[in-house]
Amino acid sequence: MSHRVAGSWPTHLNAPLELWGGHECTVNRVHDAWFDQTIRTGHEDRIEDLELFAGIGITTLRYPALWERISPDRPELRDFAWTDARLAEIRRLKMQPVVTLCHHGSGPHYTSLLDDNFAAGLARHASAVAARYPWVEEYTPVNEPLTTARFSALYGFWYPHQRDERAFWHALLNEIDATRLAMGAIRRVNPAARLIQTDDLGFCHATPPLQAEADSQNERRWMGWDLLCGTVVPGHPLWTRLAQFGLGDRLHRIADDPCPPDLIGINHYLSSERLLDHRVDRHGGRGYADRGVHDCGGVSLVDVDAAHHAPDRAIGLSGLLEQAWDRYRLPIAVTECHNGSTRDEQVRWFVDVWDTAEALRRRGIDVRAVTAWSLLGSYDWNRMVMNPTGHYEPGVFDVRGGTPRPTFLATVLKDLAAGRRPSGPAFHVRGWWHGERCSPSGPGEGADRLPALAIIAGDPALTEAAADAAQARGLRHKIVEAGAWDTSRLEQPWAIFDARLDEGMPEWAVKSGSSVCGAVIRTVEPEGAAHDPHGDWLTVWTGPLFDADGPSRCGELLDALDEGKQVLADGRGEWRETYIPSLVHGVLDLLLDGHRGPVSFLPEPGWTEADIARAIADVAGHPPMQVLAIGGEASGMVMPRASVSYLPCLPTMLECFVRDRRSRRDVPTADPLLEAAE
Repeated sequence: MSHRVAGSWPTHLNAPLELWGGHECTVNRVHDAWFDQTIRTGHEDRIEDLELFAGIGITTLRYPALWERISPDRPELRDFAWTDARLAEIRRLKMQPVVTLCHHGSGPHYTSLLDDNFAAGLARHASAVAARYPWVEEYTPVNEPLTTARFSALYGFWYPHQRDERAFWHALLNEIDATRLAMGAIRRVNPAARLIQTDDLGFCHATPPLQAEADSQNERRWMGWDLLCGTVVPGHPLWTRLAQFGLGDRLHRIADDPCPPDLIGINHYLSSERLLDHRVDRHGGRGYADRGVHDCGGVSLVDVDAAHHAPDRAIGLSGLLEQAWDRYRLPIAVTECHNGSTRDEQVRWFVDVWDTAEALRRRGIDVRAVTAWSLLGSYDWNRMVMNPTGHYEPGVFDVRGGTPRPTFLATVLKDLAAGRRPSGPAFHVRGWWHGERCSPSGPGEGADRLPALAIIAGDPALTEAAADAAQARGLRHKIVEAGAWDTSRLEQPWAIFDARLDEGMPEWAVKSGSSVCGAVIRTVEPEGAAHDPHGDWLTVWTGPLFDADGPSRCGELLDALDEGKQVLADGRGEWRETYIPSLVHGVLDLLLDGHRGPVSFLPEPGWTEADIARAIADVAGHPPMQVLAIGGEASGMVMPRASVSYLPCLPTMLECFVRDRRSRRDVPTADPLLEAAE
């Protein structure tokens, strides 16, 4: 049967591709705890962020007027003060808002995705929002309904923590009814209001024993849009399945009163395409956010991202957008585009998505926009926002200093919005998801003429780590001896990484007055020095360094735990050591951003060696009773402390360390995701 919606939808292919934006505004509930990304990124108290968004060329901004935030206690008590000020400022800045009413949440505490009053309650909220802002024309009443229903009612990650297929379908139908009723209420105020319906459009690949499950999931991924378009009727591939759960009458009611989107919003990530693999022994090192070993029809499997584990099978965004266009013939926007990775891979990913959209438009597919998601970054999505450890992924802006700081991605977006081709050290090779690292115009073509990252040889482990990181990230680099600068033969580098611990910048760089950004690493406080004398350089304060190979206290702890031994760890002295790869990758990100001045890469305060040992045990899958805390003298180290550290949170740093050290010993890494979800 055809799933296309009747009617003619005008195309806008003569207009430029638009740059949209959105700050991560999820409010999700885990049991009785609520996690609000707007508060965690600091946007709650910074209306001036909106001017920064407009300044990079954003024309349309996805923005929250969330039910949970406006009516947290009782449905009739609404506080619009925060939203009033922000929507007025968005309007002043001439950005078009797409107002979201429920973003990965299940509503306030007095409802849930499984409650009969959810749809009517969201519709009442929508009516109040529309009456207060009658000039708003675009809405997403429920963001990613299918994805939210899966996470909340099928996988049990979020409230109401169900793991039942009927509960999943019930939650999805409640969200679809909420969308239909909400748009009806909004259009009674503003008949011209448009529905932009977002969801993740991935694809599920599988090994042969699991192909039937993959086929089912690939049909299921369309259900949110199919329901709104009124095409889930007898004959639809999933009609019988839902009818067997007693949901046939609801399906009839939805099909009789459809609410087709005015635009299909596709949220796409590198993890959107998945692989179901029964060869569980091959996936010991998979990421935390990937689902752990579970069972399907008696077959044990892991659910992992296809980009890493089956790249030859990946359809890619272009193919997925074509599928959506062929199915619905409705205008499309990429409504979330973000890569929680290193800065170079972030910009490569966004430009890839932008180029994909442009290429499809040239073929007549009506793609309207690409959305820079996570403008202010996000917290703990590597753990599905289930266990808040403080893991932060920068976005277009980095908020760790309290004031949003533009990253390299902000410069790239300004160029794209202005119709310019972005340039810089990240663009001479393609992203890793393309397979072999090569120049877009051919392997290595012209790359040897581009400015390089100059790595000044110093501490052997730090020098090697910097070179390895640059190589892995596709950043052209050269290792030079401190006394070997020859300006007649060495092109001016785009940045300098000085691996000579606790020393200054090279004499050549200082005397030349170069505008090149450079990083110096300091593990001890210079006597009487309040700050680095070379204020134009990136001065990195950190603690004693360790790596995965050499002797270290973390290595001793992990090795003993893996051998089943009980370990004794100091429960008093504050932990100061820093994992070298975490330091190096963070510094390279700041160099790509062009950041200058002093920054801290010191571990977060308050952790003792015993805390570190317990965290290693947790990451490594060992019981906490293997760690015995003992008293001891504090280290007495005096280090400069900043209000913010650019080092990843300690659990993230230790996850990297455990993975790397075990990979040297070929030991699988435990996956704690399902245990955390229990």
